[in-house]
Amino acid sequence: MTDTKSWGSTVLGWFVVREGDAAPGEPASGEAPPAPEPPAAQVAFEGGAPAAPGGRVDFDAVFNAAGIGGTERDLFAKAAGLLATLPDGTEPATRKKIVEASLKAFGIPIDRIIETGAHQVQTLEAYLQEQAVKTRGVAEESQKLIADYEAKIRDVRALLERRIAEQGTVQTSCNGRKLEIQKVLEFFGQEEVARVVRESPKLVDPAAAPERKD
Repeated sequence: MTDTKSWGSTVLGWFVVREGDAAPGEPASGEAPPAPEPPAAQVAFEGGAPAAPGGRVDFDAVFNAAGIGGTERDLFAKAAGLLATLPDGTEPATRKKIVEASLKAFGIPIDRIIETGAHQVQTLEAYLQEQAVKTRGVAEESQKLIADYEAKIRDVRALLERRIAEQGTVQTSCNGRKLEIQKVLEFFGQEEVARVVRESPKLVDPAAAPERKD
């Protein structure tokens, strides 16, 4: 029996994901993805790699941008469809003969199917790598902004704490001076002080001041 894991890890030197495997380089929650390794085959996306809004990948757009036309994809889909129609439990060698015979009957070159499949896998790997690079760029920029805002928050908090401390010192100092002045005023008597306050154009008579409304 063919060792699927071994084949999937080494075929053509490019990455093939296995069912049940975690996504390559999948970052932990809240962390930037690791720096990607360059793909073995350089795939160029005409007009740039299509975006994946909300994580939804438009595979047709991705393959089109990589130069994998609809005809190639349709032929590959036919091969996949043939595989899907085979009964479960069919021996791999038998399955291979049936599919190859069917493809030849339809005049579909097997090499073309293999080439298209390999091209699709390499395209998706290159797409993953490019998206990871973009995500890392966004993550690094976001982390810089977060660090900048955190520094500003620390500065503002320190300013507030200094201002509150200064206010406490000012209040203590002013209350101390008021007590010193009050001792002198008490010497002249409360009634005399009240009269001068009422008659002075510079002072506000507390008794005549309007009542504060909270």
